[in-house]
Amino acid sequence: MLKKTKQALRQVLESSRKKIDFKNIGYLPRWAILCFDSTILLLAIVITKVIVSNLQKINYISFFPTSQEFIVILVNILFFILFRTYAGLIRHSTFIDAVKFFLASASTLVAVLGIHYIYLLITGETLLLVPELLVYSIISFCGLFLFRVMVKQVFEVYFSYRYAESQLNVLVYGTDENAIAIASALRSEKPTRYKVIGFIDKEDKNRSKEILGLPIIHLNRKAAVLLRIYRAQALILVDSELTKEQSIEIVDNCLEHNFKVFRAPLISDIENNTNLSNQIQNIQIEDILEREPIRLDNKLVAKEIYNKCILVTGGAGSIGSEIVRQVASYRPSKLIILDQAESPLYQIQLEIKHNFPHLAFEAIIADVRNIKIIDEVFSKYKPNVIYHAAAYKHVPLMENYPSEAVFANILGTKNIADLSCKYNAEKFVMVSTDKAVNPSNVMGASKRIAEIYVQALQEKVKSKTKSNTNFVTTRFGNVLGSNGSVVPLFKKQIEEGGPLTITHPDIIRYFMTIPEACQLVIEAGAMGNGGEIFIFDMGEAVKIIDLAKKIIRLAGFVPYKDIDIKVIGLRPGEKLYEELLNEKSKTLPTYNDKIMIAKIETYEYDFISEGILDLIEIAKEGDKNLIVKKMKGIVPEFLSMNSDFETLDKKIV
Repeated sequence: MLKKTKQALRQVLESSRKKIDFKNIGYLPRWAILCFDSTILLLAIVITKVIVSNLQKINYISFFPTSQEFIVILVNILFFILFRTYAGLIRHSTFIDAVKFFLASASTLVAVLGIHYIYLLITGETLLLVPELLVYSIISFCGLFLFRVMVKQVFEVYFSYRYAESQLNVLVYGTDENAIAIASALRSEKPTRYKVIGFIDKEDKNRSKEILGLPIIHLNRKAAVLLRIYRAQALILVDSELTKEQSIEIVDNCLEHNFKVFRAPLISDIENNTNLSNQIQNIQIEDILEREPIRLDNKLVAKEIYNKCILVTGGAGSIGSEIVRQVASYRPSKLIILDQAESPLYQIQLEIKHNFPHLAFEAIIADVRNIKIIDEVFSKYKPNVIYHAAAYKHVPLMENYPSEAVFANILGTKNIADLSCKYNAEKFVMVSTDKAVNPSNVMGASKRIAEIYVQALQEKVKSKTKSNTNFVTTRFGNVLGSNGSVVPLFKKQIEEGGPLTITHPDIIRYFMTIPEACQLVIEAGAMGNGGEIFIFDMGEAVKIIDLAKKIIRLAGFVPYKDIDIKVIGLRPGEKLYEELLNEKSKTLPTYNDKIMIAKIETYEYDFISEGILDLIEIAKEGDKNLIVKKMKGIVPEFLSMNSDFETLDKKIV
C-alpha cells in the first residue's frame, strides 16, 4: 500500500514538473482539475459567509473556513471522487458533467445534514448552520458549472481565432437530427476546417428560431443569394429528403455563382477513428447527373449469382472490375477474373482478397482472342454465368487499327460465346455500347457485329443444339470515370492548369456512373431469357461543353477566367449525337422502368458466322480499307464520319 502511495505521489510530482505549452495545450491531469474544483469550493464557503452575514447582519471575525466547514469541503471532495467529476475534459464538458456535479452537491448536502443531526442528537450542540449549508450547496454547484462553461467558451474563442484564416464559412442545408449532429461535430473538431454560421430550412415555421445558438434561415430565395447575404463561402448538403432535381438545382445555382458545395454523410455512416472533415466530400459530377439512380432487384440478382461459378472477362478494366466487386458481394461459389493486363489484374486480385477474404476466386491472365487458352479455362472451371466485358473501346485508336477491333471485339466475343454454348453455361451477358447504334466508327461497328453474332447464336441454340445457354446483351452510353472517358481527362487537364479540350461545342452524350453501368449488366443478366438487348433509360443527354464548365466550377475555378475551354475538332469516327436505338427499332418495358428491351432485327446464324470468319481472315492480312469495307457489308447502317473511311461509303452508294 505504501509503495503504491509513493508511486502515485511520484507521478503527481512528475506531472507537475511538465511545462504547459499554451500554444499546443493538451488536457489537464485529473489531480489539477480536482485542485481547481477544491479551490472553487473554498471560494463558495467565503461567498456563503458574506451572504449569510449580510442577511443576518452579523460581522464575521474571519472569512477563513472553520474546522466544521473544512469537513463540508472534504465530504464534497469525496463525492467528487465517487462520481468522478474530475475525469471529464473541461473544454469538452457536456450536460452529463452538470448532472454529475448536481449529484455530488446534493449528496454532500444530504451527508452533511446527516452528520449534523447525528452530532446534535449525541452532544445536543449544533455543528453547522443549516441555512449556510443550503446556500453553500447552491453556490458551489453554480461555481463549478460556470467554471466549466467559461473554460469551454474560452477554448472555443481561442481555437476560432487561431484557425480563423484556414476556416471555411459554411451554411448547413438541413435542420434534422443528422444536420444538427454534423454541425455539432464540425464545431467540436480541432483544428476546425469548417465554421458553421447557420442552417438553411425549406420550411417557414422555424424562422427566428436557433439551433446550437445559430440562426435557422428560411429558403425564401436561391441558395447562392443566402450564401452571399450571410457571407458564407460554401454550402454543406445534409438534408436527406432532397430529391435529385432539388439537389441538382441547388448545386447548379451555387456553382454558377462560384460557391463551393459539399456533401455530408449520415452520422451512422461515418467511419470510426476518421476525421469528419475528411468525410465532408466535394459534390462530384456523378451527383448532378439529371437522372435518378438505378435500383437493383437484389433477390433476382442473388438467385442468379449465389453459389455459382462466375466468369468475368476484362475483369481488370474499369467496367469489368466493378462487375467483379458487385458479383463478389453476392457470394458466388467461385469467381474467375480474366484479363490480359497484368498490373490492373494484380490490383483487383489484392482488392478482392482484402475485401472478400473468404471468397474462392482465381485471377487468370489470358487473352479472349486465344481460343485454346480460353477453352482450357472453361474446361477447368465450367462457369455458370459469364459477364463478357473484354473489349477495345477507344474510338480514334480503333479507327487507326481496325484489325485489332476485329480480333478483340468480334473474335473475342465469338470465342467466349461459342465456349459458353459448348460448356452449357446458364447465361452469357455481353457488355455493349450505344456506339453500336448506327455506327459511325470502327469500334461501334465491331461491337454491333458482336451483338448480331450473339443474337444469332441464341436463335441457333434454341432451334438446333442441346445447349441451354441464354445470351443477353446490355447497351449503354458513356461511363463516368472509366478508362479513357472524358471526366478523368478533364480532371487531369484542370490539375495541369488547363485548358479543357472538347471536340465540338454542340457535341452531346448520355452518361452513367460505373456502378450503375455494372448494376445494369448484372440485373439484365438476371432478368434476361435469351436473345434480348437491354438498354437503359439514361435521362437527358449532357452537352459536353456544359459538363466541362461544371467540372471547372466543382474544382473551385471560373470557366474561361481561371481555366480555359478550347474546341479542337471532332476526332476520327466521332459523331455529335449518340443514340440508344436506330429508327427501325422499338422498345418493350420491363419490371424496372429504367431498363427496356430493344426489339432489333436479327440475322441468320450462317450468314453472320460466315461473314465474321471472312472478316477475321481479311483482318489477318491487315488491309484497313478491305477490313472496313467488309464491316460495312455486314452492317449496312455503318457510315463513317470524320474519317478516311468515308470514301468507302461513297463507293457503296
